[in-house]
Amino acid sequence: MSIKDNILFFDERLKNTPCRLVAVSKTHAPDKIMEAYEAGHRLFGENKVQELIEKYPVLPHDISWHLIGHLQTNKVKYIAEFIDTIQSVDSLKLLQEINKRAEMHNRTLPINCMLQISIADEETKYGMDYEEAVAFLQSEEYRAMKYIRITGVMGIATNTDDQDKLRGEFRYLRDCFQKLKETFFFANQDFSELSMGMTSDWELALEEGSTLLRVGSGIFGTRTYQK
Repeated sequence: MSIKDNILFFDERLKNTPCRLVAVSKTHAPDKIMEAYEAGHRLFGENKVQELIEKYPVLPHDISWHLIGHLQTNKVKYIAEFIDTIQSVDSLKLLQEINKRAEMHNRTLPINCMLQISIADEETKYGMDYEEAVAFLQSEEYRAMKYIRITGVMGIATNTDDQDKLRGEFRYLRDCFQKLKETFFFANQDFSELSMGMTSDWELALEEGSTLLRVGSGIFGTRTYQK
């Protein structure tokens, strides 16, 4: 199917659900992104800052960009002016830098941030555990921040075909979200996002309550972008 057909497929599957599609455009050239854009899509995800800042100037500025890959503190300055959401916040130090850079750009809207929770059985994947997230949200440093907005949690499941394992990891992330919501964001409607599920496991993630599916090859096919 074409990129347009793939976008329409997901639009149909997500209709009448609270879930939105993040079209993961990493390693795909701007012309491929434009195919999805012309099909009506506006929410895109990138893994690497360098690739994002190359694409941003040549693509429409009504695109809502999500940074979904690991973010180093020294790279925040390159995206703070225009990024909509950073899904991969995994430390207080990183959040402090995001807040600092957003303030420097005098943003009228805060940078949306999501706490990346470790749910996979893989040491190579980033993220904090639930107890670290609690300590994070209890800290005075977090409470003093004015230029960020915590909107939910994100997790990357184990790379496996074991459906029971994947479902268990998604349920754990959902439970983390619900406990954080009840403890820290009960009256805060901004904390509403549960980002989980990719091309290989999106149906399970949707069943378990995902509100943001991060789908790349399921939309764009084989990766082709060359700098």
